[in-house]
Amino acid sequence: MIVVGGGPVGMLLATELGRHGVPTTVVEKLTATHDEPRAGTLHARTAQSLLRRGYLPVPRPPRDPRAVVETPFHFGGRPVLTLESPALEGPPMVGQAQSDIERFFEAKARSLGVTILRGHRVTGVRDDGGHVSVTTDRGELTASYVVGCDGARSIVREAAGITGTTHPATFAGLLGLARLDDEARVPGGWTQGPTGWTLINVNPAGHSRILTHEFTEPLPERDAPATLDDLRAAASRILGHDVPMADPAFLGRFSDFTRLADDYRRGRLLLAGDAAHVHAPLGGQGLNLGLQDALNLGWKLAMVAMGTAPDELLDTYHTERHPVAEAVIENTRAQAALMRPGPEFEPLRALVADLLSTSDANRLLSDRISAQGVRYGDGHGLTGEFLPNFPLGELTVAELLHRGRPVLLLGPGAAGLADTAAGWKDGIDVAGHDEDLGEPAILLRPDGYVAWAGQDAERLAAALTTWFGPR
Repeated sequence: MIVVGGGPVGMLLATELGRHGVPTTVVEKLTATHDEPRAGTLHARTAQSLLRRGYLPVPRPPRDPRAVVETPFHFGGRPVLTLESPALEGPPMVGQAQSDIERFFEAKARSLGVTILRGHRVTGVRDDGGHVSVTTDRGELTASYVVGCDGARSIVREAAGITGTTHPATFAGLLGLARLDDEARVPGGWTQGPTGWTLINVNPAGHSRILTHEFTEPLPERDAPATLDDLRAAASRILGHDVPMADPAFLGRFSDFTRLADDYRRGRLLLAGDAAHVHAPLGGQGLNLGLQDALNLGWKLAMVAMGTAPDELLDTYHTERHPVAEAVIENTRAQAALMRPGPEFEPLRALVADLLSTSDANRLLSDRISAQGVRYGDGHGLTGEFLPNFPLGELTVAELLHRGRPVLLLGPGAAGLADTAAGWKDGIDVAGHDEDLGEPAILLRPDGYVAWAGQDAERLAAALTTWFGPR
């Protein structure tokens, strides 16, 4: 297996494949991880998923299993949203720099025997039908499948001929780390001005993180170099006074241009992360979307590679993850629309704030931003849901999934279904419990989503065959 791109998404995918014993190579053009002030938040569903794979510590069980943890958040620059998650799962957000996530999973992948080729630039990818050839500036590699985690300008996507649905940018963004000469006059957090918004993390003792979002036309070219003068001028226009700054440690551009790949798979070539979807960095959703791609794809690719599941299982990756990315793109576009300056948009912003003050509307949007509203398929009952981290005897749901295998949970009166699952004994774990989970038996996928729930033996056998191959 070859993963092109060694960012956090590629390294997590490689780690997942390595944990399943799949020989994997990561090809990355950079010689080392770059520390850049970009994504730094793991949202609830990402943290919950990483918890089930053993990458995060299991939280202490709350006294009240129905308790909810809340964190204030923004939507479209305004502090009108409260993110919520079950206390069983821990907090709705976990602060973690993107570069630290990449380093963590690179170390994990190496410890599992994954080959990491840093400083190797991919120049071509070719699907030869029975295998894939990857050409680099150091030679050629072959594999059964290649996953492009190689960012917005993905060479894997280009080689696969996968088209995308796009929306043009409506604002120009700048991101910089610089020292502010007069930090007392610079407002922290989100601030609206006549041409757009700033988001500034003021650091009196060092470099401040400065983001500007300007809606003035014409927008600069996406590849135009960013300079300190550009950042200073944009911040000054938005805030309405001069914002002196110096000693830039990082400068970069961004926008709300969006692209969603029309297919996540073309033969033996697959896409994940920014190679599959690009959108505005509003709400910190991009990194989370990519990490969840890797967690969805990893176990499926491993099972196909090991011959325990048919190649068709990989088609469910696009079916499940494409709509999730589509929903993220839509909410970031909605945020950009709400951020447009001008008095004509104030009634819309006020209306959204009023709506989000109601619990139902807040929960709906909280679940979208945090991905806790994700449900796979159109199944009935629990099928397709993400099972909460209930304690089941000495272990929690998350701990039962740490091995990366499917788990069949058998409640009181469902012990007979263990005989049905016996034909898959080398591929799934069976755990009995005394709790009422709403269904006599629940079949969990390795990523924590419910593959089947009920008590009918024939339907259980059909679900096991569909997701995890024949007996």
